[in-house]
Amino acid sequence: MNFDYNDEQRALHESLTRWLDKHYTFAQRRERLKAAAPDDDTWPTLAEMGLLALPLPEAHGGLGGNSVDVAGVMACLGAKLVLEPYLPTVLAATLLADTGTQVQRDRWLPEVAQGRLRLAFAHGEPGARHGRTRVATRARRDGEGWRLDGHKAVVVGAPSAAALVVSARLSGAIDAGEGLALFVVDAKAGGVELRSYRNHDGQPAADVVLRNVLVADAQRLGHGADATAAIEHTLDRGAAAVCAEALGIMRALNATTLEYLKTRKQFGVAIGSFQALQHRMADMMVATEQAASMALLAAVKADSRDAAERAHAVSAAKAYVGQQARFVGQQAIQLHGGMGITDEMMVSHLFKRLTLIEASFGDTDHHFERVSAALLAA
Repeated sequence: MNFDYNDEQRALHESLTRWLDKHYTFAQRRERLKAAAPDDDTWPTLAEMGLLALPLPEAHGGLGGNSVDVAGVMACLGAKLVLEPYLPTVLAATLLADTGTQVQRDRWLPEVAQGRLRLAFAHGEPGARHGRTRVATRARRDGEGWRLDGHKAVVVGAPSAAALVVSARLSGAIDAGEGLALFVVDAKAGGVELRSYRNHDGQPAADVVLRNVLVADAQRLGHGADATAAIEHTLDRGAAAVCAEALGIMRALNATTLEYLKTRKQFGVAIGSFQALQHRMADMMVATEQAASMALLAAVKADSRDAAERAHAVSAAKAYVGQQARFVGQQAIQLHGGMGITDEMMVSHLFKRLTLIEASFGDTDHHFERVSAALLAA
């Protein structure tokens, strides 16, 4: 079996990396962090390269790609700590492609593919921890439409999103395994409040409060089918994508740490000549390559319609990559010494992002529990 990317995928990764090397340096990223308004150049470039269209159906302006294609892009974006909400948009758009009607897909997907519409997936709620179906947000019928009330927490990409794909409960208890629906909600609709902030890693996010928000029946995705399975699939796709992003960050940490060991001198020689540090660097490289195998497995299985097979592969990968990412990140900080935790060094920013990735789409402990539960059930 060939585990390499094909020629077209590698060409895309090389083009994206070249552009990022020129237009998204560490210094330029720090300037973007200081800016109140989002960057005006990066998003159109992502659209021009076809990255926003990559996972969407060809019938709706997409390129018909899959999670492996997205994983390669995420690794490139991760290495440069790109702040633009690429994953929130393509994740929400893929969910829309999976569950929407023909009319809904025709309405929204071409806009996403061309870079004119940013989306965010508003699902997680306060107190839910990693409960995938724990949704307190309620949707109730109101004439020809629906009224939404609830609170979504840490919705990454929401501050710049024009529309939100919101999960809401139609029936059942808060943590029931069914009774969920999805709605496309205008971010500026009456009753929608966004409490925006930046996460610890600099990513823009917001808490979304919905108070008696009226949405038309045409904004409910699908033909009335329960959305629970689609939500589960989307969360698995998200977990696989951030595994790939973590891999890109780990490789960037290895590169910057190796360069530091070659240039930092102590007792008149480069510290990279010390055998103990060489061994630690070698361990970081090995951990990264082992994580790469698991990240690729997650990407391959993320599109599977076999929910049990997909869940096992993605959770095993997320747990393992989380462990290895923590190891590589901590070693990189240790080998940089006190400089490693300063804001002026990219290694600290890389480590912050790895820390947030570990907690995204379920942390390491959650995914170990998920794998364990599946094995016990079998």
